[in-house]
Amino acid sequence: MNARVSPSPSPTPLNDSIRVRLSKQSRSNTGAELAIREELWARGYRYSLHRRVDGTRRSIDIALVRHRVAVFVDGCFWHSCPRHGTVPKNNSRWWTEKLARNVERDRETDRFLKSQGWKVIRVWEHENVITAANRVERAILSRSTID
Repeated sequence: MNARVSPSPSPTPLNDSIRVRLSKQSRSNTGAELAIREELWARGYRYSLHRRVDGTRRSIDIALVRHRVAVFVDGCFWHSCPRHGTVPKNNSRWWTEKLARNVERDRETDRFLKSQGWKVIRVWEHENVITAANRVERAILSRSTID
């Protein structure tokens, strides 16, 4: 995988309330992530949380190691959801570049994991939990028939 590129310095937030809101935003254990984990657990699937991707600083949100299925729960803003993704008007150039780097990093992570024999599932935070869990379960079952 590519070496980490240092982003340009973060722009100064427009005001303190924005700075505080962004600093409090959870990177893991989000509501969407907790919901999909709860549904997978209820279905009898066991997993590791925030498992490091070998040789990188990245981690898999929900790793079903036995089945080699990696589940990422992506936030609409941070991962540029085609339906809900937005770019802030303030410092829009910086944000456009930042969000594009996030998406490219996601693609690099997907390619790397696939090359290591993992099935990668990306779930948007707005997705219906049952629908998302069904996709994960189909991936698990399809891999189980190979074993």
